[in-house]
Amino acid sequence: MEKYTIGIDFGTESGRVLIVNIDDGSIKGQCVIPYAHGVITEMLPTNDGTRLPRDYALQHPGDYLEVIMKGIPHAIKDANISSSQIIGIGIDFTSSTMVAVDEKGKPLCFHKEFQNNPHAWVKLWKHHGPKKETEEMFKLASSHKESWLKNYGYNISTEWFIPKCYEVFCKDREVYEKASLFLEAGDWIVSQLTGKVVRSNCSLGFKAFWNENSGFPVQFFEKLHPEFKNIVSSKLKGKIGYIGEKAGVLTDEMSSLLGLPKNLPVAVAIIDAHSAVLGVGSSKPHQLTMVMGTSTCHIMLSKKEIHIPGISGVVKNSIIPRLYAYEAGQSAVGDLFGWFAKQVPESLMKEAKEQGISVFDLLEKKASHLEPGQSGLIALDWHNGNRSILSDADLSGMIVGLTLASKPEDIYRAYMEATAFGAKIIISNYEQAGLKINEIFACGGLPQKNDLLMQIYADVLNKEIIVSASDYTPAVGAAILGSVAAGKENGGYDSVEEAVEKMKQPILKTYKPILSHVEKYKKLFQIYQQLHNYFGITKKSWMKDLKSL
Repeated sequence: MEKYTIGIDFGTESGRVLIVNIDDGSIKGQCVIPYAHGVITEMLPTNDGTRLPRDYALQHPGDYLEVIMKGIPHAIKDANISSSQIIGIGIDFTSSTMVAVDEKGKPLCFHKEFQNNPHAWVKLWKHHGPKKETEEMFKLASSHKESWLKNYGYNISTEWFIPKCYEVFCKDREVYEKASLFLEAGDWIVSQLTGKVVRSNCSLGFKAFWNENSGFPVQFFEKLHPEFKNIVSSKLKGKIGYIGEKAGVLTDEMSSLLGLPKNLPVAVAIIDAHSAVLGVGSSKPHQLTMVMGTSTCHIMLSKKEIHIPGISGVVKNSIIPRLYAYEAGQSAVGDLFGWFAKQVPESLMKEAKEQGISVFDLLEKKASHLEPGQSGLIALDWHNGNRSILSDADLSGMIVGLTLASKPEDIYRAYMEATAFGAKIIISNYEQAGLKINEIFACGGLPQKNDLLMQIYADVLNKEIIVSASDYTPAVGAAILGSVAAGKENGGYDSVEEAVEKMKQPILKTYKPILSHVEKYKKLFQIYQQLHNYFGITKKSWMKDLKSL
């Protein structure tokens, strides 16, 4: 009898449940549940009339539970299998997405007294509310030469876990005191399934200043505020689990509600982009994976630890045992393209409708007829700030070279190229630090649908890019971890590497650089670098001043 695992991928806008065959990684069934409340940026669902501050991005935890309660039964039905064939569950989640819960694990926003309080709601990964708190933390850590700072590229991001916790501490002490625990959303989901709080070493290491040798920097927390040092002993309690380990088993209640076998193993949660690394089949040193969706993560595996300025983190054992994983990223890629597609003139929307294609497809079709540099445009892709290598959420996007002859497809291509140039900045940063890159994989919502985009990346990077055939690599990665949590004795695998080799997704296409384009993009990239350094370093106050008006 064939065996399967469940992989659940909690993304920015929706949750996806996959039923995956553990022998070959084939997808037997699936279900996508869009979050009913989406990303909350303007007003809380309670509609009390209070508008949220700029740069807030919150979510409703009930939407996550709906993914579990509706998505799992629907996916099993779609797979047309018996639930007895399922041997494990794996979870991946956007990070850092933070949930404040009471002593029973109930999110504080479910409490009537806190339902109109933004700080009681889930803070999504792209919540940039703690800018002031992040600046305070960075200045203090830099001035005291905190040793842990080197693990994060000598930077701190507003998107990380501890800045979000400190934001609650500074802005709403009532919510902070009421919170029994602050949890990564992935760890919260695991707790809902198993009844146990098990914190993932992956999210702790990359988003919470935690190190497997030294733990949390408690003394630094005390320097921030004497009362904040207690966060570790009180609100960050819980067992720490490692990627590939079993966090626990389904509670009897969950087994009954979901129609799943009793004592079904549940894996320690993993960050979504890191899970995608497993799904594409990357498990060896010198491999880099670009996980391209609303944002892009650039994740590198290596045997050695190097402290690289401008990256988001380096953590051992966080994806593959005994290997170091390096993370860097871009805050807006798919989001940038999506934003622009909404700004196009009505005539272009009408043209797309007449052709029976999407606005995206029409823009790509028109942009594909342009040569590199033909439009005379170049852009900075910082519409949601810059994650790497500048780590500055207050930077904003720009475009240079517009004329009265500029067309939507010219601008769209310039934005595509800008994201490729941003990726080149990151990859060059890795290589200059001494990390050799032998292979580049690409996966996520963008690579399979955007032939032009991936060719631009190959040309700009001057490297071959291997595109995964699966749109669902994070969920597959989660399913892979579910099979390892089950272990060989239950029909699964005893190592992450073995599971990856068996369940990795097939290759769709390999993009090779076009030499004539490579030379043109070298010249354009030099201009991009100058804009990057001028507006991101030399005159970075200009963008901040504009946003503060």
